[in-house]
Amino acid sequence: MFSLRPTTALVAIPLALAGVLGVTATPAQASSKPTSLTCQGKGVDPAAKARYRTEAFIQAPLRRIWNLQTDVEAWPSWQKPAAPMTIERLDPGPLRKNSRFQATIEVPPVVITSTVRQIRHGECLRWTGPAEGPGFHIDGVHVWTFTKVHGGVLVRTEESHTGPQAAPGSDMGLETWLSDLKAAAEANPCA
Repeated sequence: MFSLRPTTALVAIPLALAGVLGVTATPAQASSKPTSLTCQGKGVDPAAKARYRTEAFIQAPLRRIWNLQTDVEAWPSWQKPAAPMTIERLDPGPLRKNSRFQATIEVPPVVITSTVRQIRHGECLRWTGPAEGPGFHIDGVHVWTFTKVHGGVLVRTEESHTGPQAAPGSDMGLETWLSDLKAAAEANPCA
């Protein structure tokens, strides 16, 4: 999905999550950046006109971070969207492969329908989907990875956009999304 911040012609929310968990990495291993993030061998679109990648160290338990990130309908409770929006799961149960969710952004009017393509609990998540509105279409791929490190979790995210309105040079709202995730996860150390 795409991020919730305006990016030139688009308001973004994420399209794919990805990660590497279960194994605790050393800080040196965790800080090495692969060419592209992947989840179960799949990454963003390497030919995309627009791509952005970022990461943050979050001092919180992996479980809390994972739960915040995968409870898509609760995103508006901890993210600070630039425009009013709603998020709706299109299927019941926990987030899993082929789960679908839809974000509707009022201004500009954009509907983002995302499908989880790959997911490995506590490690990674990847989703894809279009963002569409009047005279507007972008196809996005979003990957998130989660790596346990000493004192917390290294969260990495990468997103790509293709289509006429894809905006190279934009952070696609990922910096703010990751900052909001960090703030929410670190806000209640006893939770």
